[in-house]
Amino acid sequence: MRPIVSMADRTLSAMNTLRLESWSDAGLELLHRQNTPEMTEHLGGPETEQAIIDRHQRYLRLESGEMLIVRLGDEVIGSVGYWERERDGEDVYETGYGILPEFGGRGYAATALRLAADRAAARGARRYLHAFPHVDHAASNAVCRKAGFELAGEVSFEYPKGTWLQSNDWRLDLSALDVRPA
Repeated sequence: MRPIVSMADRTLSAMNTLRLESWSDAGLELLHRQNTPEMTEHLGGPETEQAIIDRHQRYLRLESGEMLIVRLGDEVIGSVGYWERERDGEDVYETGYGILPEFGGRGYAATALRLAADRAAARGARRYLHAFPHVDHAASNAVCRKAGFELAGEVSFEYPKGTWLQSNDWRLDLSALDVRPA
């Protein structure tokens, strides 16, 4: 016998569905919401208004990967993305992610990161996806671990440009993911 699922249960389930969507003008408001001392503590601090606008425009034009808006139901709760870069002589993807603090601690960042990794893997262009959270950023390092990345070691990482940080190099083998090419 199948369990009875009410319309309210189905509606609640749809409201709690995490999904990714392509970057759009909705991302500009998200960038403003993410531009707080709390969310940028390990990234060099809040950006200027012009820097936010410039970042938004780069995300809209990104062709070497994707920048994505993370939604929970209809609500925008964060961002995740991946883009091409060279790492130790190898072409790889780098990833970045940020979930608004009021949605933190519930596994949304790790889920969004895995969904983005699946999209990167489906492209079939790069074997590895790397994340470089600051060594002292416990929450961001936990996201990588929960998303199935392996810790490759510590590295000196430049972000923002001109600022060198001690970061962990987390790596996910995209060729091991069970996805179909896009």
